Amino acid sequence: MAREAPADDPGDSRLRVGPPQDHAAGLPAVTSSLRHAHAQMGARRSLLTLLSVNQKSGFDCPGCAWPEPERRHRAEFCENGAKAVAEEATLRRVGPGFFAEHSLADLAARSDYWLGRQGRLTHPMYRPAGSDHYRPVSWDEAFAVVARELRALDSPDRAAFYTSGRASNEAAFVYQLFVRLLGTNNLPDCSNMCHESSGSALTETIGIGKGSVRLEDLYEADLILVVGQNPGTNHPRMLSALETAKDRGARIISVNPLPEAGLLRFKNPQRPSGVLGGGTRLTDLFLQIRLGGDQALFQAFNRMLLEAEDDAPGTVLDHDFIAAHTHGFEDFADRARQTSWDDVLEATGLSAREIREAFQEVLAAEKTVVCWAMGLTQHRHSVPTIRDVVNFLLLRGNIGRPGAGLCPVRGHSNVQGDRTMGIYEKPDAAFLDALGAEFGFEPPRLHGHDAVETIRAMRDGRVRVFVALGGNFVSAAPDTELTERALRSCELTVQISTKLNRSHAVAGRQALILPCLGRTEADLRSAGNQQVTVEDSMGMVHLSRGRLTPASDALLSEIAIICRMADAALASDGPPVPWADFEADYDRIRDRIARVVPGFEDFNARVRTSGGFALPHPPRDERRFPTSTGLANFTVNRLDVLRVPPGRLLLQTIRSHDQYNTTIYGLDDRYRGIHQGRRVLFIHPDDLAAQGLADGEPVDIVSEFSDGVERRAPAFRTVAYPTPRGCCAAYFPETNVLVPLDSTADISNTPTSKSIVVRLEPARRRLDGS
Repeated sequence: MAREAPADDPGDSRLRVGPPQDHAAGLPAVTSSLRHAHAQMGARRSLLTLLSVNQKSGFDCPGCAWPEPERRHRAEFCENGAKAVAEEATLRRVGPGFFAEHSLADLAARSDYWLGRQGRLTHPMYRPAGSDHYRPVSWDEAFAVVARELRALDSPDRAAFYTSGRASNEAAFVYQLFVRLLGTNNLPDCSNMCHESSGSALTETIGIGKGSVRLEDLYEADLILVVGQNPGTNHPRMLSALETAKDRGARIISVNPLPEAGLLRFKNPQRPSGVLGGGTRLTDLFLQIRLGGDQALFQAFNRMLLEAEDDAPGTVLDHDFIAAHTHGFEDFADRARQTSWDDVLEATGLSAREIREAFQEVLAAEKTVVCWAMGLTQHRHSVPTIRDVVNFLLLRGNIGRPGAGLCPVRGHSNVQGDRTMGIYEKPDAAFLDALGAEFGFEPPRLHGHDAVETIRAMRDGRVRVFVALGGNFVSAAPDTELTERALRSCELTVQISTKLNRSHAVAGRQALILPCLGRTEADLRSAGNQQVTVEDSMGMVHLSRGRLTPASDALLSEIAIICRMADAALASDGPPVPWADFEADYDRIRDRIARVVPGFEDFNARVRTSGGFALPHPPRDERRFPTSTGLANFTVNRLDVLRVPPGRLLLQTIRSHDQYNTTIYGLDDRYRGIHQGRRVLFIHPDDLAAQGLADGEPVDIVSEFSDGVERRAPAFRTVAYPTPRGCCAAYFPETNVLVPLDSTADISNTPTSKSIVVRLEPARRRLDGS
């Protein structure tokens, strides 16, 4: 198929704005899925591929980590899942001729959308020092470059190894093994930039950094709170689960700064009534909260629960659970009773009536689930916010029983599994002990760099080699200009990738692009066609089996690339590791995982059962909490009220509907009424008037931070939109430039992409780029 070459339009001169939609999915989702699939794959390939997505004998969707139900629809994928598959299974190719035609400078000037549309990478490519072009190299030459530069370092800590959440369990395991045999724990990953706050808060309070629910718990819940999350775009298959819960009598409260179409009404494309009928209204109550106000809302709920118990002793709180399974209740309760209503109303932007109405839903529910995503995790006070969510559920015993619990909805397909496999810069001693015993070496114990610290280390010259297993680090990271300078200062950057992205254009003095197989493709090794495994966001582990002919005969699997890189780079006098055996037969990797990682005993046999298996989760399964106290910990958290100077706004970065993480599928966000463009700023009409601006007027967005550095995102078109007063929103990665590297969440060090203080200025250039 000839490559489509859409005009690159970074200035969005064709942008159109229409009314937002009041529902998600339905017939438009079906037609959009088919249109994207046909454009990238053709009709026959689309049919064969899409019918294998998320099936027990098929491959795991390379998009989100939402779990599959036991009984699956024949089309068990969503619109954005279809787009993700189409992007990977595309017939478009980026080979050596493309890189001969396009210099690094040319690629760096292109938009993320244009780069992603060019197609699959087909050959390993090398950018030598001093050249502005990549040139083809053999695999042996590529691995020799990596080995040479790693061996030249005066310390292994001068290298960093990033991981995207799409890497399989097997790839993640051999990757961290290679890195620790090399002698460092510098294993930053995409979790550092999204759900690290969840892991930090949950590990402290319940003893495990994962959610405590299974899919069936949502179906059994009386009340589901969906907080700081847009499932209609980011986890569309979650809408089907919420619809099932509604059918069984659940009530749903959505808490979000923006009205999200999927939570208003869902037209399920797997049901005739969803395609042709009116769909299902999901949200019973929408709380349009001010950015960063979620902590105040849960502190208000906690105070109200305590006061309701005072009024009717023995009828509200679960005293038996609190006494038997928790620690710190009295200190927490004393502080919770002092919560200031004035602070709550200021922080949330809600009325007392709205909070009381929501509390009546809370009080009426015996079983409650709280779901959240990055709307909670990317503020300075994110960890205390999630601790207060835990406090809220502990008060009524809503952890460790059916129909109730904590549900952090992680984004990427295997991001949770990668952490389980040891992709973590702060590994615990037990994991390192088991790894060292299995492979006969002493793993490094010093904590490594997370994503933010890795950027600082590259900037300061402390990291000279950067290797990325998947992902698009440049577009995912904060402080874009600083991040790009940091990467360009490296001696070597290595990108293990399926498709072209901005990180390939932001190269070190030397750079390698190592193209790999995708999830959709058959992985034929000497021991036969291989299968990999993934863990979904609710702790289920299952197989993924690609079927398509690889995009190029020159491609290697992620596992093969890692194993050959390790074999080339590690000293011959180290412990013997059978890298060639691992590459040939992934069962051999799983046998080692079974002896190192708790919960994976008899891994090869159990993962071949229908639907895979659930990992153990002590709080959920036994009401056992492996914390420092041996109990679930109530915590005392200072309320953080975000106050913005006069004339300034609080900005959050968001995704469009034609986007998944940093991958831009198209230029439309039909749920919000945006067409053929991305440089838009959603802002309340009253704030437009207060700023002296007209709807549609072009502005530069300038962030303000205590370091005094001006960070500017130029030429955005204002869009009058029902945001909370004083708050606005714009798409990332275009606005990542506004997030200072040193503005991070306390404890988790996650960039504060949901609470950026900005001012608006007249645009210095027109929207057409001139």
